[in-house]
Amino acid sequence: MMLTNSTARCKDLLRRLNPKHTTTHLNSLIDLVPSLTEDLLSSVDQPLTISRCRKTGRDYLLCDYNRDGDSYRSPWSGEFETPVGGTTPGGVDESGNNDGAGEGAVPSERVRKMEIRANEAFDVYRELYYEGGVSSVYFWNLDDGFAGVVLLKKGLLRLPEASTSIFPFNYFYYVLGTVAPKSSSSSGSWDSIHVFEAVDRARTAHYKLTSTVILSLSTGNPELGDMDLSGNMTRQIESDLPIQDDAEHVVNIGRLVEDMELKMRNLLQEVYFGKAKDVVGDLRSLGSLSEKAGERKVRGEMLEGMKK
Repeated sequence: MMLTNSTARCKDLLRRLNPKHTTTHLNSLIDLVPSLTEDLLSSVDQPLTISRCRKTGRDYLLCDYNRDGDSYRSPWSGEFETPVGGTTPGGVDESGNNDGAGEGAVPSERVRKMEIRANEAFDVYRELYYEGGVSSVYFWNLDDGFAGVVLLKKGLLRLPEASTSIFPFNYFYYVLGTVAPKSSSSSGSWDSIHVFEAVDRARTAHYKLTSTVILSLSTGNPELGDMDLSGNMTRQIESDLPIQDDAEHVVNIGRLVEDMELKMRNLLQEVYFGKAKDVVGDLRSLGSLSEKAGERKVRGEMLEGMKK
């Protein structure tokens, strides 16, 4: 999609602001330039919002891919829910149908069946890997296949104990825990957005996956002050995988998303948060500075002695 100069400038501005408040900044830009509403909503990744399906009582995630004006389609019921409590069939084109990838799109019967299977599969994946949170999957038709988005959200309102292993916060809060005691007031959120295309071929399918992780972590203490680590990361891959039936599409998509999340998590903790831990460790110290200076002096003397 070609972006106008105004849209590009808005996106450049958003990149320079605190990513923790992307939604607030985005709404402010839309208020200033209403003509860019659709372009900005479709091109700017923002933290996911949770809603509850009125028909099934299950939570689902809102994004631009299941939106039709002010209504959003529930993956559990397949119906668009309006803010005032009703339902709509979604947007329709000039021919009177609403399948495809446009606003208010509803997948065909075949693609909807795959969507239902994918939601069931990722609901299990979410429980196993995230131990909570919310997941949603939305599919839509393409001329030569289908496309979709896998959404995962997990929030945390306290600092976990050292023995707790809650993906994806266990390592990241370990980083923050090095600069604040356990009594700190801490919170965090993890949003995964995986957009894919699947093009059917003879006995294989070509998949293109674009994954974005939006991560926000914060901790505060009256003695040490506040610390906030927020940002997002986007990665892309393409892969050809064998298929025999539609069920294998769900398996392949699940495997691609699982591998991508693990790679991005490892990259975050080894590169970005590993470096942040070193920097913060140099800036802040919970121990005595004189003791640390003495330890460094002793190490230096030992190294000099080993060289002689």
